[in-house]
Amino acid sequence: MKKRKQGLISRRDFMKAAGVGTLAAGIAPQIILPGRGYAAGKDLKILVWSHFVPRFDKEWFDNFAKNWGQANGLNVTVDHIGLAEIPARTAAEISAGQGHDLIEWVWSPSQFEPSVLDLTDVVKEAEKRFGKQLPLCTRTSYNPFTKKFFSFCPGWTIDPGDYRKSLWEKAGKPEGPETWEDLITYGGKIKKDQGIQLGIGLSQELDSDMAARGLLWSYDTGEQDEKENVILNNPKTLEAVSYMARLYKESMTPEVLAWTAVSNNQALIAGRASYILNSISAYRSAQKQVPEIAKDIYFTPALKGPRGTRWASEHVIYNYIIPKYSKNADTAKKFLIALVENYDQAMFQSELYNSPAFFDTPVPSGDRGYPAVSGAKKLRDLHNAWFDDDPFALPGEEKGKLKVLKDADKWSTNVGHPGPSSPAVGEIFNTFVLSNMMANAARGMKPELAVEQAELLTKAIFATWRKKGLVGGKT
Repeated sequence: MKKRKQGLISRRDFMKAAGVGTLAAGIAPQIILPGRGYAAGKDLKILVWSHFVPRFDKEWFDNFAKNWGQANGLNVTVDHIGLAEIPARTAAEISAGQGHDLIEWVWSPSQFEPSVLDLTDVVKEAEKRFGKQLPLCTRTSYNPFTKKFFSFCPGWTIDPGDYRKSLWEKAGKPEGPETWEDLITYGGKIKKDQGIQLGIGLSQELDSDMAARGLLWSYDTGEQDEKENVILNNPKTLEAVSYMARLYKESMTPEVLAWTAVSNNQALIAGRASYILNSISAYRSAQKQVPEIAKDIYFTPALKGPRGTRWASEHVIYNYIIPKYSKNADTAKKFLIALVENYDQAMFQSELYNSPAFFDTPVPSGDRGYPAVSGAKKLRDLHNAWFDDDPFALPGEEKGKLKVLKDADKWSTNVGHPGPSSPAVGEIFNTFVLSNMMANAARGMKPELAVEQAELLTKAIFATWRKKGLVGGKT
């Protein structure tokens, strides 16, 4: 294969190697595999996180990658890593100038933009074949200031509210909370009368970070505006932080100040939380571990703020980077296109944890390893059908619990909303500036001081990245 530029691949090569190709012999269910191409090397090394749904890795992704490699005449190696280890491992490989050809992040890897390839050509090819990419996925992988796609996003995960219906029924709110204020009014009542707290983290971990952002956005504020100017210190932020201090006092206990990323899941499954902000993975785990709890778990969309605004962060969002040191960039790009082409299986094998970034991707024909869905022509059709009638519901369990999440792409957004997930936003996320702000107020710091401290850190981070020419805005 002749490269036109480092890291770029022609549309002709894409169509040749990533088009609907022949089926590798002996593979069942059917996986769409491109016809044999010519790789720069005989090996492709991929580093991915250890998925929260174990069957995804064991029963699908690892086999998919291996079979794709065989169909293309190369050896594909897949290594798995814990979520918290991703940043350090990525930094180490980039510093060493060697390692994996593809590295998967589950939030934006924007701070590595100078060290990775621009994947604009992959995004353009994917949109030609599969339709427009979901905007929140674009804003998580694209830097509008440098006009580069530092990563490629094939999918994401919804972050709804998970609540125990029986507890909320006793409190007089059987359909669960609709507004943030409901968490105090009814969640506080559940804590007082039934002895069970809410489970929203206030610590240095990802779920706490995303909860802080969802609250700010629903209060019509955030760390930046759409032009990447810092706007954190304003009356609406103060209102949101003051609310969080009340919520902690009325509806939670000190344990949330030291939670890890799995603590809210564990609390819900153990019957110690009336409501958490998390993906459906907590529910799936409960189905396997404590079925009676699972049958009592239901879902809410993003909660409304005081003026009716509602936004939630995506839970995780899959971003693949190709480090500049990779000698197999073209092959890695072909793999990404093949992954999107087979995302129906990613959805099903993750038990609907994964949602597609390209909803218009055609549904392939043949045996796909799941029951055929009548009339489903695009991934949006599959998504809606499965959320209407959950194929993983337990016997005797209501199958329509996920219906309220069908339109989640309308109330879900990216870290950095309403602007992009820039390197500055990435650093703020990774250093827990906003979750620390909320925790400080919960511990008793005056909300004004908590906001002021967070603003100073935020402005310093933005200034550093502006000097590097990677962030827009002026203030």
